[in-house]
Amino acid sequence: MTSEITSPAANVELVRAGYEAFNAGNADECMALAAPDLIMNLAELPEPSQGREAWRQGFEMMKHAFPDLQAHIEDIFAAGDKVAVRLRLRGTHSGEFLGMPATGRAIEYVSHEFYRVAGGLIAEEWICSDLATLLRQLS
Repeated sequence: MTSEITSPAANVELVRAGYEAFNAGNADECMALAAPDLIMNLAELPEPSQGREAWRQGFEMMKHAFPDLQAHIEDIFAAGDKVAVRLRLRGTHSGEFLGMPATGRAIEYVSHEFYRVAGGLIAEEWICSDLATLLRQLS
């Protein structure tokens, strides 16, 4: 890991690589792109969580519930050390999610995500997903 500041273009490519690894179901590759003390700010939670292991738990929960979940980048841009992404996520509800048993239903929802890059790794993320739409599709 370097302390150099990376360019906005390099930061976009780092985040793109993270989504490629996510779509491939490769948690280890995703974690290799994240700082050990990654800070995760989720819109629905009052406090951020921290660390690669907390991120892995969220990844595993989503991939258990939606094993074919794919994140499609609709917009991505960067300025300074920040990257903004507009995603469309699609998958099939094939496992328990937030206490709801699998329905077999196809799901699709959007998420707006922001990342801060430091030393060539993702250091912080802010996730604002349209969970109301997701939950409506499961009920």
